[in-house]
Amino acid sequence: MVTPNLCQTAFAVLRRIEPAVVLEQLGSSLFTTALQMVAKDRCVNATYPDAHLSREASQQRAISDFYMTYNLILQLVPILPALLLARVGDRGWRRVPIAVPLCGYVLSSLTLLLVVIFRLPLWVMFGGAVVFGLSGGFGAYWPGVMTLAALSSTETDRSKVIMTVELLYGTAGLVGSLASGHLFLLYSSSLANGTILITVGALLQLLCLLHSIFLLQVKHRPNKEPEDASPLLPDNSSEAPVEASVEAPAERNRVNIVLLVVAAVLYGSAVGGAVEMMEVFVLKEPLNWSATQVGYGHAAGCTIFLTSFLGVIVFRRCVSDVMLILIGMLSFASGIYFMSFVRTTSMFYLARSLNLFALIPMPTIRSLLSQQVPASSCGTTLTYLQLALKFSGLAYIPAFTKIYQRTLDWFPGFVFTLSSIITVMGMIPVSIVSWRSRQMRQYTRIQAN
Repeated sequence: MVTPNLCQTAFAVLRRIEPAVVLEQLGSSLFTTALQMVAKDRCVNATYPDAHLSREASQQRAISDFYMTYNLILQLVPILPALLLARVGDRGWRRVPIAVPLCGYVLSSLTLLLVVIFRLPLWVMFGGAVVFGLSGGFGAYWPGVMTLAALSSTETDRSKVIMTVELLYGTAGLVGSLASGHLFLLYSSSLANGTILITVGALLQLLCLLHSIFLLQVKHRPNKEPEDASPLLPDNSSEAPVEASVEAPAERNRVNIVLLVVAAVLYGSAVGGAVEMMEVFVLKEPLNWSATQVGYGHAAGCTIFLTSFLGVIVFRRCVSDVMLILIGMLSFASGIYFMSFVRTTSMFYLARSLNLFALIPMPTIRSLLSQQVPASSCGTTLTYLQLALKFSGLAYIPAFTKIYQRTLDWFPGFVFTLSSIITVMGMIPVSIVSWRSRQMRQYTRIQAN
């Protein structure tokens, strides 16, 4: 009797979205380290005679230019495919926005594998980025994952459920990053550096694709809670009956949605710009990381998923979702500002330790947005948010890259200070949301009286 029950439980777990998230992130973490080290290797002899740059400065400029073009392609190309996939998902085909981008993940990994095996030019990866973008990319995949997680939970537990998915995503990234540096160094006389690493990553992503096609189950849990209860601030039990009978004005909700999107764009720009430059920053002196150290650095970033999850579990009992967002933003702003002055590896890890709760804001914002719209448009709304982040990437990616190149000689960490400032700006619309929610609660009480 025990064995059949265990088999049924295991099969039920396999049909959830979490195994797909773990497999995909394991493969992606291996791909990220491989791409970073391949870019460093191919740009080692880059020269810019007209700019009179040193060898190290030329390498930094070549790597940052590659990542700027590569990331711009990843931001621009998926916009229309992601919208189409979101609409297909909202019409009942919830697996499509997940499975199609996973095809792009597999093809992108295979492109990098060909670059390494046949010593193809690095710019071939731009073609891989286009293919990945046409499949919808991360802009379609992650909203699809978040939609399944949101629709399978109640509004009360939605923040916790979404953060649990983020936890598994980070844990998988931690494991993959720790192993990636060591796998990159495995090679033989017939295999170049990174071949085994990229092959393992591609196999993991292929396995994830097969899971999403044949095993993934779509389950929608209907909401049995009052739809007009405010999700932005904690309710007092004595006031629940009064507030449940009054609807929040639709205009106020729309304004809150706009404010949340603005906050997400500002915070996403700060985080995206800083992380992109961090990948280049650690490859130069005085850090000059090896493949193993790069993997450990990515693992340190993935550890933040764990600490952010614990932060949600602890803080959500005593503060609102809005305060959770502010705590996360403050954590990132302090840590990334300290990163401006990093000169040793130990200082790098100290700066990252200040980012303990830096991943709380984005999933919490997604949770709040999903509670402002009906289930039939949840996927589209989250995709619109993801596309807003992509449009902002078209501005901050070249901006951060050029600022980093211009300040490389006198203050390489200036981009991290700029990121901290933008994060503080992102706290302003979130604070306005908190103030508006308090005003709405007071208005509701007056109406009830």
